[in-house]
Amino acid sequence: MATNARGRWFQRGLGVLGSLMVMSLTAQANEKNYGPGVTDTEIKIGNTMPYSGPASAIGAIGHNLTAYFKRLNEKGGINGRKINFISLDDGYSPPKTVEQTRRLVEQEEVAFIFAPLGTPTNSATQKYLNAKKVPQLFLVSAASKWNDPKNFPWTMSLTWGPDYYSEARLHVRHLLGTQPKARIGVLFQNDDGGKDLLRGLKDEAAARGVKIAAEASFEVSDPIVDSQIVTLQGSGADALLIYSITPKACAQAIRKAHDIGWRPVRYLFSGCIHPEAVLKPAGFDRSIGLLAVGAIKTVTPDFANDATIKEYLAFMKQYNPNAMVEDLYNLYAYALGKSVEEVLRRAGDDLTRENIMKVAASMKDFRNPVYRDGILINTSATDYATVTQAYMARFDGKNWVQFGPLLQGK
Repeated sequence: MATNARGRWFQRGLGVLGSLMVMSLTAQANEKNYGPGVTDTEIKIGNTMPYSGPASAIGAIGHNLTAYFKRLNEKGGINGRKINFISLDDGYSPPKTVEQTRRLVEQEEVAFIFAPLGTPTNSATQKYLNAKKVPQLFLVSAASKWNDPKNFPWTMSLTWGPDYYSEARLHVRHLLGTQPKARIGVLFQNDDGGKDLLRGLKDEAAARGVKIAAEASFEVSDPIVDSQIVTLQGSGADALLIYSITPKACAQAIRKAHDIGWRPVRYLFSGCIHPEAVLKPAGFDRSIGLLAVGAIKTVTPDFANDATIKEYLAFMKQYNPNAMVEDLYNLYAYALGKSVEEVLRRAGDDLTRENIMKVAASMKDFRNPVYRDGILINTSATDYATVTQAYMARFDGKNWVQFGPLLQGK
């Protein structure tokens, strides 16, 4: 009987040991895993934005992101953590962007850099952030260079449409599909973004056996682009592609071409389709007939009954009441907010920089409701292209009107 008793005690001991092991493994599985900038109550996020300087109109994105996180925090944050969004002015100056980014990483110790604006500015910080293994997440630029996970695994953009290179190719396909003998003139910003658009334009035109009639560049610091427009008109071009990344030159090009009596078919870079920053100063009457590609919904009759637009309008009324709701910068900021919120919710309690980037790079058919129907976000460890689809749209004097089928930019 003593032997049997010892056996029963031994079996009970094994059972208790097994239970303890299961409890230990469960605790490990549920253990919170944090990186810099994260606590039980906070996720600290850094951002640079041109609140001053030549691209200050685009600073609306930063203002609306601040409003977005305010609402999110009032609703309890993400998985119980409030967002501490630190957005600094870089004046659209790469040296200033470097200075502000280093401050965010080394002094503020943010978890990651989110939605920093600009191709030249992000180019200036890309190597630094990748060396530090700090996510440069959903940066605001559609340059194709950001899709390079092999060399820069910590950099990913969230574009408002297909990347610059793909967008320009879509323009040429549409133009030559309607005017096969078009003579193309292009105005482009002399930086990485403008040159990326120009490269897509030239490659697609060459593939179709078409030569560019004329091209004219400008610097973002140039006060006006009037002389470039006059030169392009003199080339005999009957199609004008306006590839300014910043809004001022887009507005000037539209206005000048109209005022000198030049009436080419006009394609506008999608980053410049904003009513307040571009079309209003250009003149709504001068902008009638402009063509562009679009992926984000708009505050227009087309989407009057759209649930997401209704939600957005209610948000703007409460949290950013002095901003223009029709401005695409504000809608794009709302899309950026939705996307980073999704990534952080999916990351759960594993909020290391590595896991945040891993989650962002494994989105499968993510439907951001701010984008138009049919547009899905797919990313992988070898492909960081976020938005690759769009529709054609035409400005009718009041609204951008979508037409045609869903286009594939890749």
